[in-house]
Amino acid sequence: MPLSIASLEKGQRAIIVDVPVEKVPLKLLEMGCLPGNEVRLIQSAPFRDPLYLEINDSHLAIRKETASHITVELIQ
Repeated sequence: MPLSIASLEKGQRAIIVDVPVEKVPLKLLEMGCLPGNEVRLIQSAPFRDPLYLEINDSHLAIRKETASHITVELIQ
């Protein structure tokens, strides 16, 4: 089963593997949410929505629904 950003735990780091362009806003792609980039879950709001992430030294918040479409691979 593929792992998504929405399934990361606080502090976990991962590499983005796939970003479906039809389900992810263009603005996230422009901010560095691209395959090959590292992502780390900094914090999640109550009910885990939104998620606060660090992607290539930038901090951003994305909705859990959007995060569930972005496939990642954990960094051990």
